[in-house]
Amino acid sequence: MNIVMIFDQIQSGRGTKEDKSIPLTGTREMIGPAIMMKPYLKEIDSRIDAIFYCGTGTYFSESDQVSRKICAMLEKIKPDIVVCGPAFNYEDYAKMCAQLATDITTKTSIKAFAVMSKENEDVIAGYKDSINIVKMPKKGDGGLNEALNNICIFAKTMVEGINITEIKRKLCF
Repeated sequence: MNIVMIFDQIQSGRGTKEDKSIPLTGTREMIGPAIMMKPYLKEIDSRIDAIFYCGTGTYFSESDQVSRKICAMLEKIKPDIVVCGPAFNYEDYAKMCAQLATDITTKTSIKAFAVMSKENEDVIAGYKDSINIVKMPKKGDGGLNEALNNICIFAKTMVEGINITEIKRKLCF
């Protein structure tokens, strides 16, 4: 299974909370949370083909253009699924993930979902009925490894087309 992930400037390691103007970039290098997901990806015979990232400031000032470019790149590389996140408790990044997951699922033939913590309650409330949002602990809280494993389990379930009702009840908002 081929996966693409979408990060902000913080999760990509290319910027800080204040450094929000990182341009849209793609890499095949394992960065950020993708590194920690390696053992869980191996368990489901999957790999991360690419990671797209940009600053949240870049995204919100050019959201239509960024979304259009990401969707076009995804249509070219044809991953099995896109993971938007994990956004943890970063509100701007959570909103970016939810919006991009929505655009990817509605404007391409590719499956996508978002990942964030419960602290993003407004974003969750606004999007949970239209996209899948996998639960993630707040940055620094326990349960990170379990959540990363859950991302992989959920991705595999979506790609295989298995009835996701039960697993969604357990892993999603």
